[in-house]
Amino acid sequence: MKEWIEKAWENRELLADKTVQEAVRETIAQLDNGQLRVAQPGENGWVVNEWVKKAVLLYFPLCGMQTLEAGPMEYYDKIPLKHGLAERGVRVVPPAVARYGSYLAPGSVMMPSYVNIGAYVDSGTMVDTWATVGSCAQVGKDVHLSGGVGLGGVLEPVQASPVIIEDHCFIGSRCIVVEGVHVEHDAVLGAGTVLTASTKIVDVTGPEPKTYIGRVPARSVVIPGTLPKSFAAGTYNVPCALIIGQRKESTDKKTSLNEALRLF
Repeated sequence: MKEWIEKAWENRELLADKTVQEAVRETIAQLDNGQLRVAQPGENGWVVNEWVKKAVLLYFPLCGMQTLEAGPMEYYDKIPLKHGLAERGVRVVPPAVARYGSYLAPGSVMMPSYVNIGAYVDSGTMVDTWATVGSCAQVGKDVHLSGGVGLGGVLEPVQASPVIIEDHCFIGSRCIVVEGVHVEHDAVLGAGTVLTASTKIVDVTGPEPKTYIGRVPARSVVIPGTLPKSFAAGTYNVPCALIIGQRKESTDKKTSLNEALRLF
């Protein structure tokens, strides 16, 4: 599949070839059932499978616009909705939408929310109300994406890393994580935290600040903050994120809502 997709990426006329079409469709089918991922952890960190992202982009021109119905709701789009949720062991609350080509692992829960093509949501994770998991975003096990969280999607450029939320993270309400930011395992983002590729993430727990860009270290507790920055018109405070401590038992008690919702 990879060979055919790479060829078609360089020469779009090959999309008329049935063999290429089958390779693209099979790639998306394997994304849908979790056999393939846009990115996965390797020995030296996360690895982006560029050819899989290319397959997603090649899939769009192969699909025609069609009317899709889900109960009383009607959609008009190229990409079908995800099916077979009961057999997959996934709970999806109306009017949540998961597109075909996204993966929802057994035990995951979607409240009224949205998961885009190419995204990966692992087992035990809750995508809470009005949260969005953008295309190709990777979400680990037992993560809670609270209400209104926005995980940005990225398809192009194909070499760009997607947003990555590792296992056991708690992402607070209305957080925004975009542009390939990597949140390592067990981290906690306080409500309203915004992380972009250029956001300064400042650890203020020691005698001197330590700054990270594009990565939240494991078990960090992060809240929104500001930093002064000089402009021609004067000095103003610009957004940043502050690491104010490490996750501990009291934090885990606050974030145990996810488990309680499952039990009751």
